Amino acid sequence: MLENYGKLYVVATPIGNLADFSHRAIAVLQQVDLIAAEDTRHVSMLLQHYGIVNKLISLHQHNEEKSAPELVEKLKQGLSIALVSDAGTPLLSDPGMPLVKLAKETGIVVHPIPGACAVIAALSASGLPVTRFCFEGFLPRTSSARKSFFTERLNWESTWVFYESCHRILATFEDMAEVLPLDRQVVVAREMTKLHETIVKDSLENLLALIRDDSNMRRGEFVVIVDGATIDKKPSAISDEEKRLLEILLKECSLKTAVALAVEITGGQKKVLYQAALELSKNNADAE
Repeated sequence: MLENYGKLYVVATPIGNLADFSHRAIAVLQQVDLIAAEDTRHVSMLLQHYGIVNKLISLHQHNEEKSAPELVEKLKQGLSIALVSDAGTPLLSDPGMPLVKLAKETGIVVHPIPGACAVIAALSASGLPVTRFCFEGFLPRTSSARKSFFTERLNWESTWVFYESCHRILATFEDMAEVLPLDRQVVVAREMTKLHETIVKDSLENLLALIRDDSNMRRGEFVVIVDGATIDKKPSAISDEEKRLLEILLKECSLKTAVALAVEITGGQKKVLYQAALELSKNNADAE
């Protein structure tokens, strides 16, 4: 019976500063029957800090496909389970998706216990537009794949965000500098909420130089935020066909009527066609 099923809690843990842990999250970890953790040793230190004593089981990227059905069976038996990752909100570039997906398909109630999230924390302090953004997780490991990734996003108008490791942060910025304009605004956020938290907003060119020159900027865990492209919104020039049509219409009609007819016939932008008609009329007057 569904009403006898246990509940699955997706619990966000601190990304650095242990004080960023909610009372609700602590209570849930104390009350559930077991905790599914990405790294039991890492989570044990968090539990110890808050005096939480509970059963831990391992759920990581190498065993989650096998472990998810086993955990769902425990949930069906009425046990409650908390899912946690090493840091931050589970499933955001962390294990847990097979378990949550199967639990939802089985009819088990899944409760989010919100808290720290590196990507949201970095966005909030970035100074870049965040009304629309795209989170890309970790980038490909090879240079060619990263360049293809950057090329695909060259003209994206919304902000985009990704995670990067200390081992690849310099190579990633070197690849990005080969594809994106060097004046593109970028934010590097490292060691979020920790002692050496650093959030720097600058041009891609300046940030690349900073990462090259300062070894500290190649240490820790990184969130990189890239400003969207600025697309030229100016009206484009009219086609040769539209120009020829306007020339014919202007011989027989007023400028206003010629533009109205051209818009109706071609479906073109009124503003663009009107400007072109003005220029054609001026040129014809000068020729006379």
